[in-house]
Amino acid sequence: MRVAFINPQGNFDRNDSYWTTHPDFGGQLVYVKEIASAMSEMGINCDIITRKIVDDRWPEFSDEFDSYPGRNNLRIVRIPFGPEGFLRKEELWPHLGEFAKRIKEFYHAERTLPNFVTTHYGDGGLTGAMLFKETGIPYSFTAHSLGAQKLDKLLQTGADRLKIEEEFNFSFRIAAERISMKYSAINFVSTSMERFQQYSHRLYRDFSEVGNDSRYSVAPPGVNTDIFTTNSTELDGIIERRFKEAVERFSDLSRLQLPMIVVASRLEQKKNHIGVVRAFVKDRELNSTSNLVIVTRGLHDPYEEYSSLQEPDRAVLGEIIDQILRNEIMDRVIFIDIENQLELAALYRIGSNIRSVFALTSLYEPFGLAPIEAMACGLPAVATSSGGPVETLRENNVEYGILVDPLETEDIARGIKRALFSGSDFWEEMSSRGIDRVTEKYTWRSAAEGYLSQIKEKIKYGYPEPEIPEYLFTGIDVPFIE
Repeated sequence: MRVAFINPQGNFDRNDSYWTTHPDFGGQLVYVKEIASAMSEMGINCDIITRKIVDDRWPEFSDEFDSYPGRNNLRIVRIPFGPEGFLRKEELWPHLGEFAKRIKEFYHAERTLPNFVTTHYGDGGLTGAMLFKETGIPYSFTAHSLGAQKLDKLLQTGADRLKIEEEFNFSFRIAAERISMKYSAINFVSTSMERFQQYSHRLYRDFSEVGNDSRYSVAPPGVNTDIFTTNSTELDGIIERRFKEAVERFSDLSRLQLPMIVVASRLEQKKNHIGVVRAFVKDRELNSTSNLVIVTRGLHDPYEEYSSLQEPDRAVLGEIIDQILRNEIMDRVIFIDIENQLELAALYRIGSNIRSVFALTSLYEPFGLAPIEAMACGLPAVATSSGGPVETLRENNVEYGILVDPLETEDIARGIKRALFSGSDFWEEMSSRGIDRVTEKYTWRSAAEGYLSQIKEKIKYGYPEPEIPEYLFTGIDVPFIE
């Protein structure tokens, strides 16, 4: 069996270049890589189909083929479409018809076709629907996030509808998502909440069939337990020394053994770093007996270097620094440069050794993989009650982490203090539960098995040919969606 994973945006290479440093290189790429990897280890031939980029600024993505070491059944296939240079995901939409056509040509040249196609994000979903129309190969749709929710949140901030349309191309995106979910053989979601809350949005109501169980399957992301584990590696000592140097640079060694509040996610407004910062600033018990540890990638001294960042990173980090300086807590906030997942896992283990906590207080989190990765390393998680963590951190009245209201500063402080200061027995219990939760429910092997069981079932049947409006092939005269 051959399964294709269609993911036009961002890109994939053997070194996972640019992950977390660019909005197009986030958790969606981790998800695709890890499920494809797990599936390939089960004997399935897997192709990750993405975009070939000819651009001196992005040299990693110029070859037609790439691979991951040790993954014999998995290859990265880069298909050229659109102009040669790198394009943000918001600029890819008009070129997806060409992408689908070239994928078909690629497989015909190889004298083969995939048995099934999995598609990711709205651009991958639309490409899959176009390919299905031409070849009859059924596809699944995994949205990762849907445009209607993002549009709502931006409008709630008072943003001008026409300006955000110009920047984010929402009308095209939502139209693509409608086609993707309507004609897919199955829609994969990370949680039941995602199905019933996100897909039931009024802008998808006539396309999503959220009440039909045969149209949805829950396949939560997993954790790479070869990386995120309680087992120490030689990196632990290196990261421990790096953390000590960071403490010396930003504070003094008298605070070295204080528990950490670890914040490690992309610098985006929606991740709500500032919520944790404000909670830390306002609670004297918290900031006098623990260190706020903010992970930065590629920054040695954010105070000096943040102005050189691109937006939105600069605005987010600038607001954090302003809070720190105005409240004169520079010696209580430690910035540390962490370059990859292996280093991050080592930091989590070091934090676990001094009874620390991980914090993710996003305004909304569709699933929330980061807290689960920290939990796999023994670090208890405090996470947003808005979105997926409600299901991942709580089940049958059992707590596997602590949920907090991301809009309430006092509640964020309460949750963190409960994890840190409720006694060693409570911390140990939450750490142990977190590890067990990941092992039992959130591995990439189990996610891949969930995909495969649905794929094997869905390829038995035929599906109606998609009706795709011409404007989705050309990008011309796209109707405005409100």
